[in-house]
Amino acid sequence: MIPKHYLLYSLGGFAIFFMFIMWTTSDYRNQAISLKTSLDFKPVYNNILNNNFELANKNTGIVNNDTEIVNNNAENVTSIVIKETTRPPELTTTPKKDPMKYILIWTLPRRDPLMYLGEGQGVFIRKKCPVNNCYVTTNHSFKKLTDFDVLLFNLKEFNDKPKPNLPPERSPHQIYVFESIESSDYYPLCASWFDNYFNLTWTYKLDSDIYYGYMIIRNKQGEIIGPNAVMHWEKLENMDPIDDKIKEKLKNKNKAAAWIVSNCNAPSGRDQFVRQVQNELKQYGLIVDIYGNCGTIKCARNIMPKCLETVEREYYFYFSFENSFADDYVTEKLLSALNHYTVPVVFGTANYTRFMPDGIYLNAKELGAQELAKQMSEIINDKERYYNFFKWHNHYSYHELEEVPETDFHCKLCEKVNSKEVTEGVNIHEHIREWWNPKKIRPGGCAYGMLP
Repeated sequence: MIPKHYLLYSLGGFAIFFMFIMWTTSDYRNQAISLKTSLDFKPVYNNILNNNFELANKNTGIVNNDTEIVNNNAENVTSIVIKETTRPPELTTTPKKDPMKYILIWTLPRRDPLMYLGEGQGVFIRKKCPVNNCYVTTNHSFKKLTDFDVLLFNLKEFNDKPKPNLPPERSPHQIYVFESIESSDYYPLCASWFDNYFNLTWTYKLDSDIYYGYMIIRNKQGEIIGPNAVMHWEKLENMDPIDDKIKEKLKNKNKAAAWIVSNCNAPSGRDQFVRQVQNELKQYGLIVDIYGNCGTIKCARNIMPKCLETVEREYYFYFSFENSFADDYVTEKLLSALNHYTVPVVFGTANYTRFMPDGIYLNAKELGAQELAKQMSEIINDKERYYNFFKWHNHYSYHELEEVPETDFHCKLCEKVNSKEVTEGVNIHEHIREWWNPKKIRPGGCAYGMLP
């Protein structure tokens, strides 16, 4: 006799088999799959309602040409019928990979930062940029001009030309980026066509869309705090005194000041000012040693690190004199002074409190040659006063932008052109000349004059 439990198992298996056959041969397989309306599926609904099944399927993986609309009302979609599915609905919210952003360097890539972008995606991968789906080329024929996502323009390549070479056509989705590491005093925007032309700015100015300056400031917790238009510095009197390690670095200094310069007779008039300071320092038995093309001590670019080692070891002050005057125009000269244990002597028109706390530098332009020489002499002869200029080391640190991907200027470019504010709404700089140019353009600054 067959045991009862065997009979029960057999009957159960037969019932399951019968239900399977019924399901595969009936209309159950084509039963509607109802998807409730949500923000996540809104783009899918819209694509389907517009018969764009290919795009809908790209976003979800579940829609094909057999899809039917139950309620053909774009404002109130209640459900979608899907006769065939290749993936269960719960997987349809998987985020899709961002498309590549194609960037064309329109002007010649002869200057920073364009000259180091290279070709392709390599620079963003090599620098480990958090966002790296950017492809750069200088080849204008790489693809149709209007198909590029971004075009880069270096100011120095076209600002002094009466009829610069500009793109003959432009797509509404394209982002035009204005780039300059040179000061607005040296290279103003003269022609009226600059207004309402660029979407993004990539410059040293602190309110640029993409900041491309010379330094980043961190607090002792490693957080980026500047430079910014408004800084909340620790007051000098509240800063901790320097330790023996810093005093050891300062003890062998025996020369007044160093200046490393290769651009002679710059528009700022710094050369003439240094000569005045030299004359004033003579009465104190002090001199300024000038390195580089404009001085008597050679310092080629390839031996700059050795020159700065000498500055750190032997000099009390370092002249951080800019070649031209412009808001926020503060270059690597200041970073060299701060990171090589010398007191910066600045010469420019930037608001330096955006870059340093008061009391850690001397402002040559404000003091004048005579008072500057006097203060330099007094500080050299007062060791404790000199020590105070270095108390900031206990609270802050200065870094180059390219030290880490988080602040790298190439990484920031790719990140910006992928940002929602750029991809979802095209910004335009209506009055870029007013934003960029100094209040008074020096004679000869605009070779072809300011156009209306």
